[in-house]
Amino acid sequence: LNPITNKFYKYGSFVRVIDISISIPKEKEIMGNLQILSLLLFSFFLSKCYSKQEDFVQCLSKYSETNVTHNTYTPKSPTYSSILEYAQKNPRWMNSSHPIFIVSPTKESQIKPVIRCAKKLGIQIKIKSGGHDYEGISFRSKTPFVMLDLSNLNKIKIDLKEETVWVQAGATLGQLYYAIAKKSNVHGFPGGVCFSIGTGGIISGGGIGTMMRKFGLAADNVVDARVIDVNGKILNKNKMKEDLFWAIRGGGGASFGVILAWKLKLVRVPDKVTVFTVYKRLEGNQNLLKKWENIAHQLPDKLLIRVIIQNDGTDNEKYVEIIFQALYLGPVDELIPLLKEKFPEFDLEKKDCFQEPVVDCSNRPCIKKECRETSWIGSVLYFYGRRTNESLEVLLEKSIPTQKNYFKATSDFVKTPIPESGWEMVKRLFLEEERPQMILEPLGGILDKISESEIPFPHRKGNLYNIQYLVNWGDNSESISSQKITWMRKLYKKMEPYVAKSPRSAYLNYRDLDFGTNSEDYSYSKAKIWGEKYFKGNFERLAKVKSEVDPKNFFRNEQSIPPYHTDS
Repeated sequence: LNPITNKFYKYGSFVRVIDISISIPKEKEIMGNLQILSLLLFSFFLSKCYSKQEDFVQCLSKYSETNVTHNTYTPKSPTYSSILEYAQKNPRWMNSSHPIFIVSPTKESQIKPVIRCAKKLGIQIKIKSGGHDYEGISFRSKTPFVMLDLSNLNKIKIDLKEETVWVQAGATLGQLYYAIAKKSNVHGFPGGVCFSIGTGGIISGGGIGTMMRKFGLAADNVVDARVIDVNGKILNKNKMKEDLFWAIRGGGGASFGVILAWKLKLVRVPDKVTVFTVYKRLEGNQNLLKKWENIAHQLPDKLLIRVIIQNDGTDNEKYVEIIFQALYLGPVDELIPLLKEKFPEFDLEKKDCFQEPVVDCSNRPCIKKECRETSWIGSVLYFYGRRTNESLEVLLEKSIPTQKNYFKATSDFVKTPIPESGWEMVKRLFLEEERPQMILEPLGGILDKISESEIPFPHRKGNLYNIQYLVNWGDNSESISSQKITWMRKLYKKMEPYVAKSPRSAYLNYRDLDFGTNSEDYSYSKAKIWGEKYFKGNFERLAKVKSEVDPKNFFRNEQSIPPYHTDS
């Protein structure tokens, strides 16, 4: 029992002791002995847990050059709950097992004693950058653990002459984008859409975004990094092995150490870009969707058009909507002729980009199209549902949402267009559910020119687009959650004939534990079942890197890379 959270943890050796005690023949003696034994075991658990907590704090005090205990929180600390709640961007696990400590270092040097003491006392570490892991593995565990919260490590240093930026792993994408926009109106970075995602996590998982067809993934634009390894050594690119630098750029950094900071290549962006959204019903526009599937990956790399599929309408008339949302790295005058050639069905005109969209709910969707000519940072705001001219301070928001959104997600990659029967199945299943979504993100462009093995992210040439599936709900009761997750699993199974095969592939940053989790022995052969979905042939190389840098598997989680073993 963890006396702070009142959560039970199972220990096999104690269960065996209880089994042996049952050999006493008399029923009353059995019950009495079991009660005594249970009380003794409970007292033992209690004393060991408190002892371990005291030992951990004492150990940190002993080995810290600066007292990291000032930023160490237990469930009794006044700010513990707010730190944990802010960390849990998917609040499905608010009632799951919580860390016995949260350590929030303010200096990189404070992490070394955390690793040292956790190793010494046999406590697991979970590393949290932004807290967006889809399965919550940075802030929950089946065994007692310490959450290493990197959010205070958020310094950003931009060098416009070199066109690079050093960003600490606790900084969010919003903080990074804000810093770039304040320094330059002709530079940007090809990261993700969501402001509050931590740079440590998204970049170590790959990092797809609106400029990836032109500039590649976030991880494709890493030029250096600082990592603290299992021995507490801080390594940069020159000091770490080449394979480790390869592994952390898309292979999930938390398997190999603690990502402290990235050095990123800034990209040149035009002073004017264009964003637009076109709203259609799925019914009657399947040919348009089919056209998008066939050509979106072949469009000029300055143009990315993604598709969002979701429900809309009223209780009396619910329908499935397809939304075409785009970024063009250039002015409206360049975009309109291109769209008239490739997608005249969008009916987008220059005037649409300089006026408010027309709202007419007599014929849904109420808004048919909207467009804005803006700056790169304006496009960042637009894709997150903000106005392009909104204050940049919204990029720095850290408030905890008062209205909770719970979700389950998974992913696929698509290599051939989905036939009409597939989209009919999607429409049928969507109308069974309240708040489902599919987000289709086209690949191609520079992504086709980068080798599958350049970094661990292998989903390059031959893939038309990737799919992110989401189902959202507002009531996290067990019955509702179970219903939503069952629906998602049904959709995922039904999509199998239409997506990439051998293996059916997935994107690490859209993590899904339904693919499988590490067994107690962290078997390499068992982990391959889910590992090759994310990394294909790169999984073996990742496991070999793991064997070199963390052979005893200190840095581990439900889907961490296990050490390579040929006989496992």
